[in-house]
Amino acid sequence: MGMLFALALAGCHGKAQSQAAAPPPPVTVAQPIKRTVIDWDEFTGRFEAVEEVQVRARVGGFVTNVEFKDGDMVHAGDLLYIIDPRPFEAVAEQANGQLADARAKTELAKRELDRGLTLVQTSAVSEQVVDQRREALQAAHAAEIRAEGALKAAQLNVEFTHVVAPISGRISRHLVSVGNLVSGSDNGASTLLTTIVSMDPIYIYFDVDEATYLKNNKLWFEGKRPSSRDTPNPMQVALTGETKPSHEGHMDFIDNRLDVSTGTLRSRAIIPNHDLSILPGQFGRVRLIGSSPYESLLLPDTAIATDQSRKIVFVVKDDNTVEARPVVLGPLDEGLRVIREGLRAEDHVIVSGLQRARVGAKVTPKMAQSPAGEKAPAGAKP
Repeated sequence: MGMLFALALAGCHGKAQSQAAAPPPPVTVAQPIKRTVIDWDEFTGRFEAVEEVQVRARVGGFVTNVEFKDGDMVHAGDLLYIIDPRPFEAVAEQANGQLADARAKTELAKRELDRGLTLVQTSAVSEQVVDQRREALQAAHAAEIRAEGALKAAQLNVEFTHVVAPISGRISRHLVSVGNLVSGSDNGASTLLTTIVSMDPIYIYFDVDEATYLKNNKLWFEGKRPSSRDTPNPMQVALTGETKPSHEGHMDFIDNRLDVSTGTLRSRAIIPNHDLSILPGQFGRVRLIGSSPYESLLLPDTAIATDQSRKIVFVVKDDNTVEARPVVLGPLDEGLRVIREGLRAEDHVIVSGLQRARVGAKVTPKMAQSPAGEKAPAGAKP
């Protein structure tokens, strides 16, 4: 039994020696990236056309032609519909004849007045006759003006039988086919023929919460951020399914009051849409400039751990021991997390092998490339 006890003690001593000889676990460390960043506020917005027009008939009649293809791009002035013009052309011819008659009567009244003015000098006619002829000329002039107005109205109706695109944009489907009778008026009761929306550029509307508005207003008072009311501040948009912004634009409008039901401020930006890929009604994720440029340290999100309500990173000190460092996080910038407080540029942060690191224990650090995959910062440990 004594021999067995001695062998057991010898085995335990050998095991302890092997544990003591185990090297510290390897980890990968990197220094934070230091660069100039800008904070962005994010909102959900919806695209709307800059111009949207309901094309309606201004005169009534039967549709004889549809001159566009559903869904096409059209230009201002393009012919869209033809309404049977023959009834309106007949009215125009009648008005033209009435105008010719009124002009003839005016010419006759003028000649009679001229004769009266000559005869009154020899007392062949009285002053009363001259006054009557002068009044007759004025009445003839008035009748001529009325006839000219009636002719212009008739000619306008003939013109309105050719319905043209009032703006350039993408047209919807035709809502009235050839052979249908449409009604026309200027009081909103006319027949809707189709709609057109402009495509380039395009608006995106979004609602800014009150807290963000107050923050940006404070920055404006401090001179750290221009107001979007009088400055076209830059903004970016990511479409549905995109992980990063694909379109850029600028602020165009901010409403004059907050919505009392939602406590938000309606805002608008304008975006180029040269490839016509964005349609009115789509959703987009808006990123609006939220600060002036400033220097900041950045790390990948994988290097950040959570300790209850705190965010921490693990820093390897000069003696290769691990220290937990509480940090204050900012927004993401090009895939890296802004570190507002708690970190220095010369710190070596564990970016890989966090599961092997223990606070206060030694590790074997290996310097990696910068978190962004760029060359390691100057002065970094090999």
